[in-house]
Amino acid sequence: MKLPRRQFLQLAGAVAAASAFPPLASALDYPTRPVHLIVGFAAGGPNDVAARLVGQWLSERLGQPFVIDNRPGASSNIGTEAVVRARPDGYTLLLVPAPAAINATLYDNLNFNFIRDIAPVAGIMRVPEVMMVNPSLPAKTLPEFIAYAKANPGKINMASAGSGSMPHVAGELFKFMTGVDMTHVPYRGGGPALIDLMGGQVQVMFEPTTSSIAYVRAGKLRALAVSTASRSAVLPDVPTVGEFVPGYEASAWFGIGAPKNTPIEIIDKLNGEITAGLADPKMKERLPDLGGVPMPMTPVEFGKLIADETEKWSKVVKAAHIKAE
Repeated sequence: MKLPRRQFLQLAGAVAAASAFPPLASALDYPTRPVHLIVGFAAGGPNDVAARLVGQWLSERLGQPFVIDNRPGASSNIGTEAVVRARPDGYTLLLVPAPAAINATLYDNLNFNFIRDIAPVAGIMRVPEVMMVNPSLPAKTLPEFIAYAKANPGKINMASAGSGSMPHVAGELFKFMTGVDMTHVPYRGGGPALIDLMGGQVQVMFEPTTSSIAYVRAGKLRALAVSTASRSAVLPDVPTVGEFVPGYEASAWFGIGAPKNTPIEIIDKLNGEITAGLADPKMKERLPDLGGVPMPMTPVEFGKLIADETEKWSKVVKAAHIKAE
């Protein structure tokens, strides 16, 4: 039977409207099964700890497991690529670390464009780098260190967790902004670098508070400054680099991302829950243990941070001729 045109259009409209409801309904009901939160680093490090803290909160709030899936390799690029290739349905998320902004320039042949292919969801926290020296170094303050370094060009060895790591680029930015000449000594991880710093084989290092604060408090290393714009609550008596080098800021940070085209309803729901978690007293108590401060952000604000940091570290990587190991 041939339907009149008016009835046909009404029926077609009803079918189109009905087909639009399931995605919306699934977004409102999200999640209905376990969610995988991919971390591009090995278990046990600060990235993993941050992911588990947020994952536990989301599991409790949303009633489904948020499973931490560690995919270490290539400074988080392996984990990122897995998320880029995942279905944009909210069931695969990414722990977004600060190295993502560095990797965009550090690696020549990435199979993705982070800003284009990962949708920002929420910020989690910011972690200062601590500029530390071996106690045998005569400089006891940051101005004294700058004067000493300028009087001894190329004689100070600056350790890092590896070429292109956050501690490395933080140190290179410091060199550019102060005009000091230090020799970079890359290590395979922050642990071995800290051991040699305490042993006197190297003289200075930038390292996150999470892994450095115990040595500073024990007097094994001397903290000259922290890298964030504001002083750290866990080292309140230590000045910022910016107090002596105006405009300097370099810090690690963590957030959550998702594959591009993930429904905005899901992104907004996750952002709301994560933001609520960062305001919760129990979670706020845990963040200082990681050396961090809450970094609540809307998806737009977090996206701007990623874009700004990518541009900032691109200039440092290029100027310092840093290459991936």
